Amino acid sequence: MKPVRRTRFSALSRGAAPLALAFALMASPAFAQTAAPDSAQDPAVEEEAGIVVTGSLLRRTDTETPSPVTVLTAESLDNAGITTMAEAIRSISADSAGSIGTGFQTGFSAGGSAVSLRGLGVSSTLVLVDGLRSTNFPINDDGHNAYVDLNSIPFSLVDRVEVLKDGASSTYGADAIGGVVNLILKKQFTGVAGSFAGGVAERGDASHLRGDLTVGIGDYDQAGWNVYLNGEYQRDGRVLSTDRGFPYNTQDLSSIGGLDNNTGDQSLTINTPTAYVGRVRQNDLNNPLSGATGTPLTAQYTALGLANCSRGTYTIATGTGCKYDLTDLYRQLQPLQERYSVNGRASVRLSDSIEGYVTGSFSRSDVSIQGLASAIRNTQPFGAAPGLASSNPGIVLPVYICTSGVNCAVAGAPGRALNPNNPYASAFAADPANGAARIYYLFADIPAGSDRRNDVYRFTAGLNGSFGDDWGWRVEGVYARDELQITQHGLLNIAALRTAINTGSYNFVNPTTNSAATRAALAPDKVTPSFSQMYGGDISVTKSLVDLPGGPLQIAIGGQVRHEELENNNQNALLDTYGLTTASAFGEHTVSAAYFEIDAPIHRMLDLNVSGRYDHYSEGFSHFSPKVGVKFTPVRELALRGTYSQGFRAPTFAESGPLSQYAGFVTTTPPAAFQAAHGGTTNPYSQAYSLGRGVAGNPALEPETSRSFTAGAIFQPVRWLSLTADYYNVKKSNLIIAGPEIGKATAAYYGAANLAAAQAAVAAVGPGYSVNTVDGVDPLFPAALPRVLIINVPYVNANYAITSGIDVAATLTVPFSDDVKFTSRIEATHTFNYDVHVANGVQKYAGTLGPYDLSSGNGTPNWRGNWQNTLSFGDYSLSLTSYYVGRIKEVSTDQQAGPAYTTDCSASLYRSTDLNQFCYVNSFISNDLNFTARVGDDFTFYLNVKNALDARAPIAPAAYASAPNFLTTWHYSGLIGRQFRAGASFRF
Repeated sequence: MKPVRRTRFSALSRGAAPLALAFALMASPAFAQTAAPDSAQDPAVEEEAGIVVTGSLLRRTDTETPSPVTVLTAESLDNAGITTMAEAIRSISADSAGSIGTGFQTGFSAGGSAVSLRGLGVSSTLVLVDGLRSTNFPINDDGHNAYVDLNSIPFSLVDRVEVLKDGASSTYGADAIGGVVNLILKKQFTGVAGSFAGGVAERGDASHLRGDLTVGIGDYDQAGWNVYLNGEYQRDGRVLSTDRGFPYNTQDLSSIGGLDNNTGDQSLTINTPTAYVGRVRQNDLNNPLSGATGTPLTAQYTALGLANCSRGTYTIATGTGCKYDLTDLYRQLQPLQERYSVNGRASVRLSDSIEGYVTGSFSRSDVSIQGLASAIRNTQPFGAAPGLASSNPGIVLPVYICTSGVNCAVAGAPGRALNPNNPYASAFAADPANGAARIYYLFADIPAGSDRRNDVYRFTAGLNGSFGDDWGWRVEGVYARDELQITQHGLLNIAALRTAINTGSYNFVNPTTNSAATRAALAPDKVTPSFSQMYGGDISVTKSLVDLPGGPLQIAIGGQVRHEELENNNQNALLDTYGLTTASAFGEHTVSAAYFEIDAPIHRMLDLNVSGRYDHYSEGFSHFSPKVGVKFTPVRELALRGTYSQGFRAPTFAESGPLSQYAGFVTTTPPAAFQAAHGGTTNPYSQAYSLGRGVAGNPALEPETSRSFTAGAIFQPVRWLSLTADYYNVKKSNLIIAGPEIGKATAAYYGAANLAAAQAAVAAVGPGYSVNTVDGVDPLFPAALPRVLIINVPYVNANYAITSGIDVAATLTVPFSDDVKFTSRIEATHTFNYDVHVANGVQKYAGTLGPYDLSSGNGTPNWRGNWQNTLSFGDYSLSLTSYYVGRIKEVSTDQQAGPAYTTDCSASLYRSTDLNQFCYVNSFISNDLNFTARVGDDFTFYLNVKNALDARAPIAPAAYASAPNFLTTWHYSGLIGRQFRAGASFRF
């Protein structure tokens, strides 16, 4: 009787990730992260009759496939003190540009977390759970990149994580261009096990609490069945920017030779918690949005409630104001996060040759984000009439208020009175049209931010077995649904704001006196539900055909059908709220596929693997993805391997849906000529600001395509040392891009002499480009060109990108005695190049902040690595896990118009006086220390010190204004600082 195939995925036997070339290790001796352990050291793995490795459909005894695979085991993750899947997967050195961490809180997908292998974007990395797809997060990163939220995946059930760092569309279909992350959960469990832990940062915040419990019954080997139930909970506390101090809580770097971009203490035409007013004409006495443009009729602005200043005052030519640093007041480094999940699995042996299983899981992730208070001056919502803008021509406080808020200037209006918020009201009682008060104000008494609840339901079932002469078969199904609810707080309702101003119900002079009812009416909560779901089925058969000199010739064929659906609802569908996104995405499709794989061990030294997959989408397009892999083992100690593959990424619903749209914003600094026309860099109007791109879905888009190849070596001269190195080269063509000429369009706008010429210049860039919204005129220089706020750009297929580099790693295991063992694992990725070829040149990203438009704009470090050293002695172990990120140049060629694209410091995104002073973000090393002690057979206690040396995040002045002076993706631990955690685990 043939052995039953018990799982689809199992532990790898000779680790596909341990590697390190001597020169690479010498070049960067401090690489750190949770490196993949060399499973060749695990004799239990070697005893298995055969397993299936990620990226293959076939069982094999030699798991060193032609493709490079990194394995993260539960043991190595425990040694590193890692407690979430997001933290584990994003620790992989191949994770690069576009990676999303929970610390990035102002993007489209705030609250989510995702991995971006090879820096090709989260939508080009496929995430699987036990080899099956899950549904995507309902909100797309950057408004269009789809991904699976890592926060929704239970951590305590993970047996290991296999990371295929190679194209895999030939096996899994779309999106596997950069690679595949396969999270493999425990298949059976008997007994009771659990863990609990708590901790806090050295500075008294960043509280951490987690626990999990698993209960299982049924001896699968003896009884043929097993059922287990698991639950886990985790809570991580909020960290405010003000609690970490300089430079993470301000945009004023003048004390270290940089720019003072904190406008809250140098201008009276900035929205702050103290209202500033200047007298202007009101064109429509019923409409507070109709204030006149240009210089106020008064020589100076007046501060309302100046006596309430708590941080001191400042005086400039136009008046006296209260000092504020809005970043210090409102920004946070880490949101409040709370997650829990319930998971279960039932496994049964139906006969000697058939097995089955059913799983179910529910996870909830709550993220609470504190935001900047709402400003009274805003552009109109994207898609709304320009007349709704409160910034252009400008919102004003009228001379008269009344009960109804209508025709208040007319004598006899019910409740008519002079406006106590308008200091010019008394003087202009007889001339209300010329006595309006233009106002700049931030509603500090109304807390702003968002709460995001993400519920994920996932169910799977499957049968597998064998029959006849070496036939194997598998049938599996999956259903997953992700329900996201976003509650926005503190955003101004446009109609309510007009009413509050015309009735005088809101006190701008002393906002502390406003009632809760007044605040709630002005900024009611906005609740928006969205969801995504998918369901599908896979069926495959395998067969060993004949015995070749190197082993059996195997073949696998299979098919898949899946349905995917997205409803990402517009949070501002009524266009009635200032500052609220109008991004939305809708769509559904059915994908059918057929695939095959052939593995031919032609000789004991040569193995050839060929696979392919054909996918058809109900939208009408299809794609065939082939792959060829070769492994040559001339001697037992050395193996050479290589692959060639083609793949594709289907357009997301946000990119291709005719009802989909979004407006994304990127921090932009106007050019020197514009700054000069507005009085220089000291004028807040000419400083860095958020420039938007307005995009709509394009049903005519075609899939992105790719070709990739790898070439590597596995060297294990002795059992206790293994070294590997793999070169990779990926070309992604037919890129789906939102406005590839945005740099040219921006330059065209600012190169024009006036607004009409600027609008014509942007339109001349190409089809789909136009000026959507411009700012109100600069009150200090009303005749100068106004800032552009949103430029419309098209989604198109254009350009191609090439990235290449090398992964190196090594594993050293030294058994000093039966009870003492030292293990050292090191992994690093060096990106040689990441080049995007555009119509007028080549944009180079490796080692820079490019692509700056992607996700958090944290760039592409050319070195990333990790190094874990563990000393085990009896019942104790001590581990030090170090993480390294190379220095990053603060330039980004995607922000340049070309064709002379340059990465020279002269093109620095941070335009300080000395461009060389802040040209680089320094390299960063963080060290985590973990100590464990086993007490008897049932209990283990541990103490973990994260960022043990309290390394501070290197300063990054060109980072987004919402995360000033730091890179959340790469330096997050340096923001939080040293953390202490302690916990225990048990099993009975």
